[in-house]
Amino acid sequence: MVDAAQSAMSGSPRPGVSSQPNTPIHATGGRSGPRLSLVAGETSGDLLAGLLLDGVKAKWPGATASGIGGPHMAQRGFDAWWSSDRLAVRGYVEVLRHYRGILRIRNQLRERLLRDKPDVFIGVDAPDFNLDLEADLRVAGVRTVHFVCPSIWAWRPGRIEKIKRSVDHVLCIFPFEPALLAKHGIPATYVGHPLANVIPVQPDQAAARLALGLPHHGPVVALLPGSRGSEIQHIAPRFLAAAERMKQARPGIRFVLPCVPAQRDTLHALARASRLSLEGPEPDLRLLDGQSHTALAACDATLIASGTATLEAALFKRPMVIAYVMNPLTLWLMRRQQLQPWVGLPNILCNDRVVPELIQQEAHPQALADATLAWLDDTAVARDKANALRQRFTALHHELRRDTGRLASDALETVCARVAS
Repeated sequence: MVDAAQSAMSGSPRPGVSSQPNTPIHATGGRSGPRLSLVAGETSGDLLAGLLLDGVKAKWPGATASGIGGPHMAQRGFDAWWSSDRLAVRGYVEVLRHYRGILRIRNQLRERLLRDKPDVFIGVDAPDFNLDLEADLRVAGVRTVHFVCPSIWAWRPGRIEKIKRSVDHVLCIFPFEPALLAKHGIPATYVGHPLANVIPVQPDQAAARLALGLPHHGPVVALLPGSRGSEIQHIAPRFLAAAERMKQARPGIRFVLPCVPAQRDTLHALARASRLSLEGPEPDLRLLDGQSHTALAACDATLIASGTATLEAALFKRPMVIAYVMNPLTLWLMRRQQLQPWVGLPNILCNDRVVPELIQQEAHPQALADATLAWLDDTAVARDKANALRQRFTALHHELRRDTGRLASDALETVCARVAS
């Protein structure tokens, strides 16, 4: 889907690279480690950047990192000048409401980094925010790396020229991306998807249910409507209404809904307005403080908003129904540039419609309920379909599993040596 600061705020990056790059950095020698600047624009980027920082610290214990990030990065000693929550906006129309604030942050960050240049700047996803910033820094001689190849294979293929102007290297999380970038002369390294190492190949459902206070038996559905304000506004009420219908059809069903701190109060109010019980020894719905991975491990199926969370659900081998609802103008603009027939990462990566997708008007509560309940049917056909899906997701998991932190830090070291020479 659409990333944080959208192209409405994109400037025209200046091509070229300064002829005076910074001094080369090596794992040993006179320096304790590189001084990095990172920008991670949302929850998933914060997680990816945190894992990258693990590899950096293993290679360069004295390395420092600052910029825009979240709690996973802070746990690794990252100095956050702004929180990644400030950039967590999605959609062409939605971003316009936050345009001035996001643009102000980017301008202030650019000025600060040009005054006191880092050894390497790493933009983690959020290409509409990061690519223009990377282009300006690269002109000034700062080495630039983009972590997560923009989805030029799914939509907006014209972005390839901007990538070429803006970055020295791309760290790719999907195996087919480096060859695609190489056709356009863009150096890239496949580092695997960090989530494939974080999530176990065989999740322990019983332990997850115990941790959440859920019954050992009986169907559990995880509701993941997204973490942004616009997603909560458009998607969460539909998911809760769908949960009500599922509860009517199967009274024994239980639901869990992970909440990011910024959206907990809103989700709590929406949940209290529903006909689902939130209290008592066996509530219909449990609101969780984060714990999305525990929720996915515990559930039998998930009703989930399109985005990185769908890949997490696939790595947990969970049947899912992908849904998305947005401003109609945003959807119209996106559909004009869409290259893939699917929006969900599991379908894109499997190159097949392995899970249902219900977008916009199709994502009404009854359709969402029916599609989710279909995964829970106690029939041979439903069981065979779920088992086949788990096998495909297991194969995908092994394909994405690499030592991401080490491969990413090795690529950073290569970038420094290549650009210096």
